[in-house]
Parts: sequence; C-alpha cells; structure tokens
Amino acid sequence: MMLDKVVIANRGEIALRILRACRELGVHTVAIHSEVDRNLKHVLLADETVCIGPAPSARSYLNVPAIISAAEVTQADAIHPGYGFLSENAEFAEQVERSGYTFIGPRPDSIRTMGDKVAAIRTMREAGVPCVPGSDGPLGEDDHTNLGLARKIGYPIIIKAAAGGGGRGMRVVHSEGNLLNAIALTRTEAQNAFGSDVVYMEKFLETPRHIEFQVLGDGEGDAIHLGERDCSMQRRHQKVVEEAPAPGITPEQRATMGARCVEACKRMKYRGAGTFEFLYQDGEFYFIEMNTRVQVEHPVTEMITGVDIIKEQLRIAAGEGLSYTQDDIVIRGHAVECRVNAEDARTFLPSPGTIIQYHAPGGPGIRMDTHIYNGYPVPPHYDSMIGKLIAYGDTRTSALARMRGALSEIVVEGINTNVALHRDICADAAFIAGGTDIHYLEKKLGL
Repeated sequence: MMLDKVVIANRGEIALRILRACRELGVHTVAIHSEVDRNLKHVLLADETVCIGPAPSARSYLNVPAIISAAEVTQADAIHPGYGFLSENAEFAEQVERSGYTFIGPRPDSIRTMGDKVAAIRTMREAGVPCVPGSDGPLGEDDHTNLGLARKIGYPIIIKAAAGGGGRGMRVVHSEGNLLNAIALTRTEAQNAFGSDVVYMEKFLETPRHIEFQVLGDGEGDAIHLGERDCSMQRRHQKVVEEAPAPGITPEQRATMGARCVEACKRMKYRGAGTFEFLYQDGEFYFIEMNTRVQVEHPVTEMITGVDIIKEQLRIAAGEGLSYTQDDIVIRGHAVECRVNAEDARTFLPSPGTIIQYHAPGGPGIRMDTHIYNGYPVPPHYDSMIGKLIAYGDTRTSALARMRGALSEIVVEGINTNVALHRDICADAAFIAGGTDIHYLEKKLGL
C-alpha cells in the first residue's frame, strides 16, 4: 500500500517538489521547518507543519532527534530527506528505521558503502564498472610506496579524501617533488572537514566531461537506468548547467554503461533513486562516485523519459517496486537545466534579501522549479539556490533556443541572481556546439 503520511525533511524547491509528488499520490505531508522558514511555500501548503528549531542548520535541518520527534507527534510513517542536509547520512537513515519509520532512500549500508569513496570504487570494480586508474585503496604511511604508486599511475595525479564530497578534500599534484606534502595536507584537511584522514590517489584527467547515469532500484535486486546527463558546466566543482542526454554519447555507449550501472545496483540490492557519476575523456568512462539520493538535476531526466523520479521514490519506499522495466524507458528530445542562485553573477557572493518582484518564464517546454514568490525573504543561512529553470525541446538546438527565451523573460528583483551568467553560457559558441569539459567555465570566467 502507498504511504499515508510523509515528513519532508528539507526546505526550498526540493521540499515543494516532494510535496507536489505526494499530493498526486494522495499522500499526506508534514513540513518541518526552521523558525526563519515559516513562510516557505511548501510550509504554507503542507497538511501539517512542525517547527524544529532556529535558523542554523545544525539546530534544525540537521537535528536528527527533532526530525524523528516531528514524525512521532504527527503520526507519520515515512521521512523523505530530499538532497543535501541528511540525505546521505547513514546514521540518520539507521535512526529513522530503528524508530519505526520508512526512510525514503537507500538502506543505511548502501549509503555507508558508497559514501566511502575507496569502498565505492572497490564495489564498482567488482561489478565491472570502469574506474579511474589509482591506488585501489587507501594510501598508507610509507612514503616510498606512495611515490612508487604515483610513478606507476603517471602525473598529474589527484589526492582525494575517502569521505569527501562537494568538491572538498582534493589536491592535484603535477610533480613528484610536491607529492608527499600534498598527501599530508589533504590528510589534515580531510580529518578536519570529514572526521577521517583516509585518502587515496587517482590519475588526474585534464580535460574530462562529467557524465552521470540515473538509476532506480527496488531494493530486492531489480533495477533500471534512465540514461545519462552531462553536468560538465561547473564552477569550483559545483554544477551550474546540466543537460540530458549528454551530447556525443551514442546509444551503444548509453546501453553499455547503463547496463553496468544497473548490474552494480542489482548486486547491492540498491533501493530508490541514485546516480553514478563518471569522468568521460577520449571515449572512455571512469567512475568517480555514487550519489545515494535524488539529484538537483533530476528534472532533465524526467523531461526526456517521462518518469517522475520523486513519485518512483515514494512507490519504492512503500514496497510497490518499480513502475517500469528497462524496455519501457525511451529517450525523447533534449532538456537543459540552469540553477538559479541568489548570488552576484560575477563575484558569486550570496545575495540574501527580499524578492520584491518575481516573474516566471513560460512557453512550450519550459518548467520552473522554485519556492520563491513576490515578497519572499531569501535567508542568509542556507544554500543560495532559489530555483531551477528547465527547457525541453525535440532537439538540443530547440531546447537551447527555448532556454535563451526563458532566460530573457525571467524577472527576479530585490536580490542579485546569476541569471546573467546563464544568459552568457547559453549564448557561448563552445557550449552551443556541445562537449565542453569540466574546466571550461572556470577558464571562461578567468578563475
């Protein structure tokens, strides 16, 4: 049976997205919120609301006892973590299930395994998924061994924190003379940022693209993939523009890599939505990590497949299994997403404040996922993303043309946004041609 009542353990546009999916399935909703988020759109629309603490995330959206208490007092039966915050926290997932509630996401052991980059790479190798040449495990303390590993892999190499994420805990090394110091520095940073000083070594690919595959698993050994996305337009390891399908990826490549991702899901009996992230260079894919949650950029995949990924998460969590077989999944058209942030388009400094005028773009193929409205106060306490603008077309050319039109229509006044940057990107000749690498935007911006 479908879930009866879901606690939405997040905020902003993803919280509103989850609420809408719940409504379609007849599921009641509980919106938890911090004191400063009383006027968020999903809070105003939810069946029930619970204030769980003051503005700082550590005292509200990361407050595990408060979230579980909200489920208890509202007699909910499940908790959806969205993305960010506690969505990939295995301990949180364990506490949710130990308390008798359904965690709308993977099992804690899957989150734990894939959250450890070394363990994730080992798991992927066992499943036949290609990985970046590297140390195949944590680096030890022996300098001679580490120097030998780097020579075997070949410079440049990159040192990564096993527990890292979000672009943190990484250091590129171009010569042997800098290696040992780089390992020591990365260990220290990893310990301070993630509570673990375990690091590993990989070949540093100099001009890769970022290609990721969306998967869904029923938790019982069945899984499907929904094709790939290109997320190469990045700044400081943070995605700015995403699209699906990825330009230049052939149907044969999609089928081969998708099948490998599905096999990995089946082997670990993966449950819910997940994403396998790869670096792609010279026609080869190299696994880098798996995100065990719904992604910010999931709408582009929804647009080209017709699959509602959030509703699938809910159905899987309810024990209904997958609504689709692999043969049901057909890629049609092209979709592009621009992340709209409350920030200065040139300095990237956050721009909190009150939105005095908001006008959403429209027209065929245009979708705007956002929680903002006229008079909404953007708080300074959280991530600066205030919405996602998605454009769909029969072809990539059509999708980009519609995106340029939508970007010319959107109005957000009272705060600074990065809309001007998106207009620049979508008019850029190299981006229009397709296939830009992950370093392109930073070079373009002179960063």
